[in-house]
Amino acid sequence: MEGMGRAWVICKKIFSISLVFNALLTIACCIGILSGYYYYYDGMWQPFYPYIINGNLFWFVIAAAVINIFPSALLGRKLHTGRFLFHHYFYGFIVLAAAGIFIYIFSPVSIAALFFVNNTSLEVNVGRFLILGGLTLVLDDLPDVSKRTEAGLNWLKAKVLQHQKAIVAAQLVCGSVSMYFFVGLLVAMIQVPEFITVANSLLIGTTSITGITSFVFVKKRMWHHASLTLPNLHLRKTIGKAKYAT
Repeated sequence: MEGMGRAWVICKKIFSISLVFNALLTIACCIGILSGYYYYYDGMWQPFYPYIINGNLFWFVIAAAVINIFPSALLGRKLHTGRFLFHHYFYGFIVLAAAGIFIYIFSPVSIAALFFVNNTSLEVNVGRFLILGGLTLVLDDLPDVSKRTEAGLNWLKAKVLQHQKAIVAAQLVCGSVSMYFFVGLLVAMIQVPEFITVANSLLIGTTSITGITSFVFVKKRMWHHASLTLPNLHLRKTIGKAKYAT
C-alpha cells in the first residue's frame, strides 16, 4: 500500500509539472502566431478567419495560460516526492544551459528569435522543447531556489491574492476564450484541410487543456487555497480584509 501511495504522489507531481509545461507551450504557440500577425503582416492577416474572428484574441489565451501557471504548480508544491541529489530546479537550469548550447551549435535560428519565427525544422523544435522543459522545472520549484526568492514570491502572491475575485473572473473569461479557440480551430481544420498541420494540432491540444484547467481551477477554488499556503498569518489577514472590502 505504501508503494502505491508513493506512486500516486509521483503521478500527481508529474501531472502538476505537465500542466505547467502545457501553459508555457500555449504561450509559445500563441506568441509565434502573434509575431506573424503584428510583425510580418502588420495586423492585416486574420489567422483562421472566419473561424477565429480576430487575431488579438490570442492575448486572452496567453492570459489564461499565465493565470494557470501558479495553480498548476501549487498542485505539486506539497507533495513529498523526494529528490535525486538536487532539487529539480537545478536540473531545470542544466536543461536550459544544454538548450542554449544546442541552439547555438545546431539551430539556424538564434535563441532570441526561437519562438518568433515560422520554422518547423527538427533543430528548432528540439531547441524550443528543451527551453520550455527547462523553464517548467525551474518554475515548478522556484520557491526553493533561495529564501529571498521564496520571500519575494510570497510577497507577490499576497499582492495578487488581494484581487482574488478579479483573478477568478479573468480566469473564467480567458478560459472561455481558450475553449472558443479550441472549437474554432477544430472546425477550421475540418472545413479547410490545409489547416491540418502538426503545429495547429498542437495548438488545439494546448488551448483545450488550458481552457479546461481554467474552469477546473475556478471550480476547485484554487486561488482560495493559494491564500492558505502563505506562511505569514499577517499576509492572510491582509488578503481577507481586502476581499471583504471589495
